This record gives sequence, structure tokens and C-alpha cells, in this order.
Amino acid sequence: MRQDEIQSIKQRFGIIGNSAKLNYAIHVAAQVAPTEMNVLIMGESGTGKESFSKIIHSLSPRKHGQFIAINCGAIPEGTIDSELFGHEKGAFTDAREARKGFFEVTDGGTIFLDEIGEMPLGTQSRLLRVLENGEFIRVGSNKVQKTSVRVVAATNVDLLKAVEQKKFREDLYFRLSTVPISVPALRERDSDILLLFRKFASDFAEEYRVKPIKLSEDASQALGKYRFPGNIRQLKNLTQQMSLLEMEQEINVETLAKYIPAESTSGPPALLGNRGGQDDFSERDLLYKILFDMRKDVTELKKLVFELLNSGNYGSVISDHKDLFNGINDENPAEAIFGQDRLLPSDTSVVDSSSFQDNSVIEIADHLDDLEDTQDIQHEEENDSLSLEEQEKELIIKALKKNKNKRKYAARDLGISERTLYRKIKQYEIEKQK
Repeated sequence: MRQDEIQSIKQRFGIIGNSAKLNYAIHVAAQVAPTEMNVLIMGESGTGKESFSKIIHSLSPRKHGQFIAINCGAIPEGTIDSELFGHEKGAFTDAREARKGFFEVTDGGTIFLDEIGEMPLGTQSRLLRVLENGEFIRVGSNKVQKTSVRVVAATNVDLLKAVEQKKFREDLYFRLSTVPISVPALRERDSDILLLFRKFASDFAEEYRVKPIKLSEDASQALGKYRFPGNIRQLKNLTQQMSLLEMEQEINVETLAKYIPAESTSGPPALLGNRGGQDDFSERDLLYKILFDMRKDVTELKKLVFELLNSGNYGSVISDHKDLFNGINDENPAEAIFGQDRLLPSDTSVVDSSSFQDNSVIEIADHLDDLEDTQDIQHEEENDSLSLEEQEKELIIKALKKNKNKRKYAARDLGISERTLYRKIKQYEIEKQK
């Protein structure tokens, strides 16, 4: 495909960028569009996978048919079969009349199944039958119906790993991925970051009736080096915030730093960028989560040490936990773990657990009678688990308040699927937030 043809497709579908990986993905989409092949679009969340499904539909012989985009992760497991394949009257409670599903409504068109990795295994079996024979059965019916629908699927997870973990059908994976398209992450398109920023800044300036913001040279360099875990969606949100909140037209590196979170390998990335308002997630919330995770690790370590000292069989315990005690001296494991000044006397095997709480130092008790003074570690672990559940419930409530009970956006802030959020709301019996 010629470069001018690729550029024409970009202009038509509002795609910004000139990176080689992006151009190749567009080339593959345009080449496969006139065929009836199934396509699997792979890429991280926020990279614009839906735009490629629209390219495929619009350049195909089905372009005059219906196009429907469905987020598989946003439909509860109990209703997804009905949504996709329809149901008969009385098929389940609330089924007061027969209803057509998306595969019946979209006959002759294209269905885009986003987050296909979130689809339940039972629904995967039904989808496989549609792909192989063009046949489906409504929920509550035994009548086989025909449909002619092209399926374009997308995923932000490794489906091959999901196949290995028995979470995704292998036959469905190979049926869907006849032609795979890989959409590059924004960090793989570093030359496009500033182009996208200028486009978003111009759009928001027009919307808010202000002059478009621009970056100083050092801010441009800093923006280009950032990894953007949220990809294009994150860059767009960042530009929108600065366009609305900053009074100065030129954004320097100090101002930019207020909107770009420090990169971290721990904690949920979705919580890092929220900085204002009572209902926003704060750094304190993130710190709480990290502290609770650390406390859980310490409790686990205390259990292992308690088991070591009471069993006296260090080699066996260390063998059971090789991942934690990698490199331990087999001849003298106590010395390797606790150091020379913490050696266990031959006639004792008890930890004075109060030292964990007060000084964070492991000390060896002098007498076996001290066993009665040891803490109930299992009980403490249960308390830790309860605290983590309370913290998770609090974060979900904050997300719902912030997004005015819109589960789609609350799930996006929390970094989970809408189906997972729906399950958590039901688990914690969370009511609508005012």
C-alpha cells in the first residue's frame, strides 16, 4: 500500500502519527478489510484498537451493513449470552418477551468484540459455533438460527497465556486470530507523542475558548521520555487537565511534573494521576495500599520464621520456600537468615514475637516456656485480610462517587474490568453513592 493511501486512511479516521509500527498496522487492516477473514487486534488499553475495527468494516463489502462494538468485560456473566444471541420469552426471570441478540441484529454487518479475553468459557463455545457454521441458538430455545456476521476481536491481555491457564479456548483463539494486528503502545511511538499533544491541545482550546497550551523545550523532552502506561487515553486526559486548569499558555517542566505521576512498579497505575478533589484518589490512598501489602508480607515472613524455629528442621522448611530463601547456607540456615549474632541455641526453638511489633528485629527467646507468649499469627493474618478488604471497598466507593455511579468509568479508574467491578459491588453490598 502506498504512503499516500495510508495517509488518506489516517485523515478519514482521525489517526495521528507517523511511526513505522503504526503505519504497518494500518496497512494490514486495509489489506484484510476486503476479505471475510476474522481479525484479532492486539494492544494495550488506550491504544485505539476500536479505530482499527472501524477501518476494517468501512473498507469491507459489509460497509453498508450494521457495525456494533461490544465490550465483553462490561457485560455481566449471567446476561452476556442473552445480549449476544438473544433469548425467548420466559427463558429466565425478567424475560417477559423474546429479544434478538447482537448476532441476529447485525446479520450482514460486523461485530467488534472488545476485551474478548474477558468472555466466559460457556459463551466462548457459543461464539465458536457462530464462527465455524454461522449458527446460534437463542437462550431458552432449541431452534438453530443462521447469521452472516464478520467478527473483529480485540484484547489487551496475552491470549496464549490465557489458553495455557485454561481461561480461553485454544480452538477459539486460532479461529479468531486468522489475521493478527498489533497496535503499538504510545511509548513505542515516541516521535508521535508531541504530534498528539498539539492536536489535543488545539481541540481543547477550541472547546474551552482559550489559547492552545504549548510546551517549553525541557517539558517537550520530559513528555517524550514518559512511558504513558495509559497510552493515548492518558495523554489526552493530561492535555485536557492542563488546558483547563493552567493559566499560563506555556507549560514548563515543573508544571508538567504536577500532571505526570512518578513511574512506579508497585501499586495500581490508575490511582497515580488523580490529584484534586475530596473524591479523587490521593497519594495517601496509594500509600495505604502499599503499607497493607507490606504488612501482609511481614506477616507471611513471621509465619515462616515461627515455623522454622518451632520445627527445628530448617532444611525442610527452606526447601518448601526456595523462592524466599534462595541462596541460603544449607549447613547453617539459621546463621544465613538471622546473622551470626542471632544463632538459635540448641535447646530453644521459640521466637519472642513481640520484637516484631516493637523493634522490627528478630530475637530468640531463652526458654521453651515462652511459647505461650507467642502471637496467634493465623489470627493476625485474618485481620490483615479484613483490613485489605475494607481498603478495597473504600477505594471502590471513592471511584463510584468520583464518577457519579458510572461503573464503566469507575472501573477504568480502578484498572479493572466493569464485570469485575460489578462482582465486587455485589460482594461488598455497596449501594449507589450520593
